[in-house]
Amino acid sequence: MTEASTILRGAVQTNRANRQIKFIVGGIVILLLIVYLISNAIATSGAYYRSVSEVVAQQEFLAGKNLRVSGDVVPGSITYNAAALDLNFKIADPKDASKLLAIRFHGVKPDQIDREGSSAIVEGSLRGDGVVEANSLMLKCPSRYEEYEEIKVQAVK
Repeated sequence: MTEASTILRGAVQTNRANRQIKFIVGGIVILLLIVYLISNAIATSGAYYRSVSEVVAQQEFLAGKNLRVSGDVVPGSITYNAAALDLNFKIADPKDASKLLAIRFHGVKPDQIDREGSSAIVEGSLRGDGVVEANSLMLKCPSRYEEYEEIKVQAVK
């Protein structure tokens, strides 16, 4: 009986060691997965957005990737097909109006997009041809103070 109990003790100790190793490896795998998911979420959904100049300069690198870009809506570039809900327009970099980026958005046209001086934040993916296929379109609210000053100046003239 002594031999049998010694063999059983060895088997039990080996079994405990195997369970501990499996637990440690499983914990490491879960921890790495959590770190990956957090870093991926931060990279793709941060509040940061790129300028039109940055996107134009890095077009080859950003092609096919999701991005968020901000720029001023170019007056006269807006075309909208109400039947197909297809909105196409261009945005320009506020610091360099020569840098343009074409935007294609499928959805309802925002009311204020035709307003002069509209600024847009667009989320979507950059196609190989340089057009941003937008899945989200937000317009920045103009400052009431600036609008008031503009009206005041026009009234004086």
